[in-house]
Amino acid sequence: MATGPASGGRLRGAWPAALWRALLAVGLVCGIGLLPWLSRTDPALTVLRARAAERTPSPEVIAAVRDELGLADGPLHLLAHWAGGLVTGDAGQSWISGDDVLPSVAQALGVSLLLMGAAIVVACLTAAVICARTLYLCAHRRTARRRSRGSVGAMAAALPEFLIASVLAAVVGVQLGWLPALGWYGPAWMVLPALSLGLPAGALLGRLLDDLLPGAFAEPWARSAAARGIPPGRIARHALRRCLPGVLPNLGLFLVGLTGGAVAVEQIFDIPGLGRTSLEAAVAQDLPVLQTSALALVALAAAAARLTRSAARRAAGPALRDGALQSLHPARAAAPSRLPLLYGGLLLAVVGLGLVRDPLAVDTEARLAAPSGAHPFGTDALGRDLLARIAHGALDTLAIALAISAFALVAGVLLGLVPRLSGPLVDTLNAVPPVLAGLLVAAVAGSGAATPALAVAALAWTPLAAHTSALLRQERATLHLAATRSLGAGRGHLLRRHLLPAVVGPVTRHALLRLPGVALALAALGFLGLGAQPPSPEWGRLLAENQPYVERAPWSVLAPAAVLALLGALAVTAAHGVRLPWRGRGGESSADGRLSREDREFAALDIESGTPHPDAAVLR
Repeated sequence: MATGPASGGRLRGAWPAALWRALLAVGLVCGIGLLPWLSRTDPALTVLRARAAERTPSPEVIAAVRDELGLADGPLHLLAHWAGGLVTGDAGQSWISGDDVLPSVAQALGVSLLLMGAAIVVACLTAAVICARTLYLCAHRRTARRRSRGSVGAMAAALPEFLIASVLAAVVGVQLGWLPALGWYGPAWMVLPALSLGLPAGALLGRLLDDLLPGAFAEPWARSAAARGIPPGRIARHALRRCLPGVLPNLGLFLVGLTGGAVAVEQIFDIPGLGRTSLEAAVAQDLPVLQTSALALVALAAAAARLTRSAARRAAGPALRDGALQSLHPARAAAPSRLPLLYGGLLLAVVGLGLVRDPLAVDTEARLAAPSGAHPFGTDALGRDLLARIAHGALDTLAIALAISAFALVAGVLLGLVPRLSGPLVDTLNAVPPVLAGLLVAAVAGSGAATPALAVAALAWTPLAAHTSALLRQERATLHLAATRSLGAGRGHLLRRHLLPAVVGPVTRHALLRLPGVALALAALGFLGLGAQPPSPEWGRLLAENQPYVERAPWSVLAPAAVLALLGALAVTAAHGVRLPWRGRGGESSADGRLSREDREFAALDIESGTPHPDAAVLR
């Protein structure tokens, strides 16, 4: 049971975090409220077009709409009026439909929460399938080459949600007729959207968990339990619980992302969820609906963060509080694998063969042509060669994605080291759908080639910061760190020799796993008109342009999807080989038991003082 002073300290530390979270929420809502004025557009004209596109926007009509909405008083008056109504439970009326905002947003949130719950079930089952082999091998003390066989999970994590949704809707819903593909009328309509959202999320969560499991089985408690004859299944359950605190914060991010970020899936399956509602309000500049939706997402993000952090503390138990954990790292580095060379060679071959072709040449007589010797990947709806477009789109897309991933890694690690500052910021930014982030960036910086990069970079670091904070929280509770701290080690020594080596390796592998998603997010925002314009051959544009022809010409979608899945397989297999050459007790390269020179000096102080060092057996 916590003591009074400790409990008071936690309460005192919670108030600044709550204030910081509230300020961020206010800033986000205010930024959304200023969106029409930042984008230098006339909100009255946008609302008029959304209400009746065929109506002539005469000056008199626009002036009437402006007076009706109160736009003449300026954005600050509108924000104050909207915020004042929230106190009494009134979020105003929609500028487009005239309906009350709060009931419609609450209904959309309820739909999204149901879909999110079903998607989380699918994600957990997918993660369990990916981790099952590792659990079995480690529980039975076998060291087969498991780390080189994550390609299937990598491909599932790399496939975009809207592509999975399109294929499931066309094949399972339309051609086979097994499940309904449009609408939201009951549990049967929930299956295909949940699969579309849950499969890639579960694949990524499964890879993160699979990266931590060998370290849990290598800890002394697991070896002792196996020596005492404890059943392997029971050891596996405890090892899984041991790894959950490092993954649960990312699960919290997925909870919010599956609600506000499921715009494409909700559009394909015609689901009236919160993500689709936010997008429609953003496009129409329906500020009352957009602000209320954003506030609901921020509140959901705060609740999900508190829930997952509480679950992480309960999963770790008293050891997290008492400093009784061990470093959670694999006992040895992964064996070299040839799979990254194979996947990288295939990707280079595709790009090399396509660069010599013209990606803009139109052949109307070869529209949607099947793969052949002249067109190895087939052609699109305009007769353009898909191999050429994929190859030329790879140059810009991959270069910018690598730069954004590097920035996200550095920013995520640095901000993750200060969780009190970054935690509320991560939760708030994660509540912003990527499309809305793109619109906000475009409003400030204008549409252009840099707009998607800025929008994606603004959000890409958040899961890496959450992962860093989770690993850092566990590493600070380890026995060797408590012993080193008690011997007078300063914060600089602990950070350089223990904390950074413990978190940078896993977070780097996490960043590599997210590289295909970054590339797709860039291209998807470009397709929405926030970046490079047609006929730029971006990967997301290729998928979205050919999506209507998936039944007639499935190769037009499968070809770019296969290349994206190949990138995912390359990323995950290359991530397995990332072992940073840091030395130190907490570092990955020190898992063989050898101590650094500075740690030996601290150990010598232990021996002189008569205090047993946790690594005294190694010294002997």
